[in-house]
Amino acid sequence: MSNVQKINTAVFPVAGLGTRFLPATKAAPKEMLPVVDKPLIQYAVEEAYAAGIRHMVFVTGRSKRAIEDHFDTAYELEHELAAAHKDELLSLLRSVQPADMICSYVRQARSLGLGHAVLCAERLVGNEPFAVLLADDLMTGIAGGPGVLGQMVAAFEKMGRSMLAVQEVPLDQVRRYGIVDGEPAGRNLIRLEKIVEKPSPEEAPSRMGVAGRYILTPRIFQEIRNQPTGVGGEIQLTDAISRLLTHEAVYAFQYEGKRYDCGSKEGFLEATVELALQHPQVGAHFREYLRALKP
Repeated sequence: MSNVQKINTAVFPVAGLGTRFLPATKAAPKEMLPVVDKPLIQYAVEEAYAAGIRHMVFVTGRSKRAIEDHFDTAYELEHELAAAHKDELLSLLRSVQPADMICSYVRQARSLGLGHAVLCAERLVGNEPFAVLLADDLMTGIAGGPGVLGQMVAAFEKMGRSMLAVQEVPLDQVRRYGIVDGEPAGRNLIRLEKIVEKPSPEEAPSRMGVAGRYILTPRIFQEIRNQPTGVGGEIQLTDAISRLLTHEAVYAFQYEGKRYDCGSKEGFLEATVELALQHPQVGAHFREYLRALKP
């Protein structure tokens, strides 16, 4: 489709309390928890940047100033590194926010759900399609290939319709996800017919669960505004997408890569170990350390 709009903006809902990681998240945002040497939110921002997106919108809460500081300029630290001729560290520090990347922030004053968080970004997004990335889901593409959002952006440029990243999940875990059902529509694509938020295994229409990456058309804002509260008394993004289906096509995208559920302690530890093994500086030594551990 030649008239498909480019994805210029990514929205990061980061206002959650991170209660599953207490007490670590009592004073620090869960999105700032480090996996090896980078905070979770930086992995998500780098994925969006690699997909060609340059405007990053963070939907924050009153305890999330550390995220704003992380993507701001640290003048004193840069000065100290420059004076000490630590050029490699200075370059690494400045790479956190490249010169062509714009960061915007908006507060979600009340915790009313993911749909409400996305709606908070409406004025910053404008009337154009946009991406949503959940930092809890640390996602990597196939080695040497594009990231998950990069894969989705390429698919969107052909289809021009909203799409959600999906993966097959065990039946006993469907109640943790939005679950989709539909018809195959080409390589890696399913045209949605139904999406249900956190169904029981008996009610789940499939085992295809929504992962934390979305590309949405601006019509979604209208659907969020006009919907009642859903599961948990919150304004669910899943419900808005279900309403969107009555107006335009929506696709599920079966990505190539891996998702780490860093909203759980187990997933966070898995990501830490696997990404540490892949790290160019510490990977080899860490692998030997793990091999030497006694069972």
